[in-house]
Amino acid sequence: MKATFTCGQVIERLKILSNPANVAGMARYGISTEGALGVSMPVLRKLAREIGRKHDLAGDLWQSGVHEARILASLIDDPRQVTEEQMEKWVLDIYSWDVCDQLCSNLFSRTSLAYEKATAWTGRPETFVKRAGFVLMACLAVHDKKADDNIFAAFLPIMVREAADDRNFVKKAVNWALRQIGKRNVVLNRLSVETARQIRQSDAKSARWIAGDAIRELTDEKVLIRLEKKRSGSVSAKALL
Repeated sequence: MKATFTCGQVIERLKILSNPANVAGMARYGISTEGALGVSMPVLRKLAREIGRKHDLAGDLWQSGVHEARILASLIDDPRQVTEEQMEKWVLDIYSWDVCDQLCSNLFSRTSLAYEKATAWTGRPETFVKRAGFVLMACLAVHDKKADDNIFAAFLPIMVREAADDRNFVKKAVNWALRQIGKRNVVLNRLSVETARQIRQSDAKSARWIAGDAIRELTDEKVLIRLEKKRSGSVSAKALL
């Protein structure tokens, strides 16, 4: 049985686990240090396992404004209890790329609204809301093994539309989503490379960077061999059914 924690107790625990040296390291990687204590991700994940799923506590931790408390909230919240109102409120609170990525990976990508928000948020003007949309696409491409290819193919025109956005946190998320979709299987690899070549025709510097980096990875021999083996294995498995 999991121990019962209050928000105050968790915050005090995080303060005990804090490491000022980690805060300095966060800044070097472009992570906002606002409200940061310097608690590492392995430590946060261990604490999350100790706490267990706690939706109400997650809400309180998010409201605290403490950097690591918000990441911890994404680890302990119950995706089944997350509402659209909560998602819209929390995404507007994001101020750092690591909080954005952890929130999307740990929590939002596991909700029933993940695909809907991925599409909607990529059209929003706010930097981290738009980033969250593309991060959701990347996370879903990796974790949702049963999703149909058409769902991910529908994301590709959105990347073409947004590739000229030169904000660093946006363009890197577009690139990430494109690469992850392209590494899902042979069919999506071909479509993603075609998309990247379309993006490369843009005059925008960000678009050319997104495309060039994606094409390098998606046409790499090791990636193509892995995808071909994956396809061959899938065909063999179906033949046995």
